[in-house]
Amino acid sequence: MTTIDDVARRAGVSASTVSYALSGKRTISAATRLRVEKAIADLGYTPHAGARALASARTNVLALMAPLRPDVDVSVIMQFVTGVVTKARSHDYDVLLLTQEDAAGLSRVASGMVDGLILMDVEAQDPRIPVVTTLRQPTILIGLPEDSRGISCVDFDFDAAARMAVRHLRGLGHRNLALLGPPPAVLERHTTYADRLFTGYRAQCAADGLEPVIEATGTSHAAALAALDAVLTRSPGLTGLVVHNEAALASVVSGLRDHGRHVGEDVAVLALCPAYVAESQPIPITSIDIPALTIGEVAVEMLLERMAAPHAAETRLLAPTLHERQSTFPLQPPAPTGR
Repeated sequence: MTTIDDVARRAGVSASTVSYALSGKRTISAATRLRVEKAIADLGYTPHAGARALASARTNVLALMAPLRPDVDVSVIMQFVTGVVTKARSHDYDVLLLTQEDAAGLSRVASGMVDGLILMDVEAQDPRIPVVTTLRQPTILIGLPEDSRGISCVDFDFDAAARMAVRHLRGLGHRNLALLGPPPAVLERHTTYADRLFTGYRAQCAADGLEPVIEATGTSHAAALAALDAVLTRSPGLTGLVVHNEAALASVVSGLRDHGRHVGEDVAVLALCPAYVAESQPIPITSIDIPALTIGEVAVEMLLERMAAPHAAETRLLAPTLHERQSTFPLQPPAPTGR
């Protein structure tokens, strides 16, 4: 196996000079660098990852903690993961994926395995936050905890998205609205995106003089149908439905049909989900896109900025964008009655 000493002998320099050429810690002349690079190429030398880390105090590895709980939609999680991994790779970083939900793994990987951390599925009072505030590596949260002082966060603006959904349906003339939201377990954990979604929905309904009908919705077909039945029982005159549960969306659409309610004709459906999910339904669904890939990319960019130089903590919330499709329609006012 070729060693750094072999490279040094071939280039006619010291091993430390080869190390400096690899790490960039000290300036060396262009001629010397060329000799070192030629020797590396001639010998096929590949620096050991551990040695590079010791030489540069960097591992070129980022940690992403994405807990895979039983109630989590893995397809949603993987959209964020893809954004993180592809952006990290474009900057020559690898990503270590941590799928446990406890904070014990954070201190372990931060002992020298990674250069920075990204945490997903953030709760209002997340038990991982006291741990990351003690680490030397910077951390970015994908989510917004109750107290984010001193921590940098990025997320979608769920509060604004919920308000936008209500305003859009109200603008089309719909007054009997309901929200089918995330699973009950997500609400019980106070995962912050769900809390902000419900806060925005209730606030906009109050502003528009509407009753905020809300139902937590499981991800299984049976659970989605049960949530829909509960909403229709509470609001039999329902004409506008907001859905934020990707796994349940198809079941909700078929369930409405079974109730004799046709999407785009009898009930206007608006979903908070990625565009491809909305477009893949039997009736293309008007949607407020959740830019999961972009959020993952922004998280990496923020982390690299903090690794390069100290930054004050900041929160970036990505603004919602609505794409109208066939599932929403203007509600015609009732015809005047004759005298």
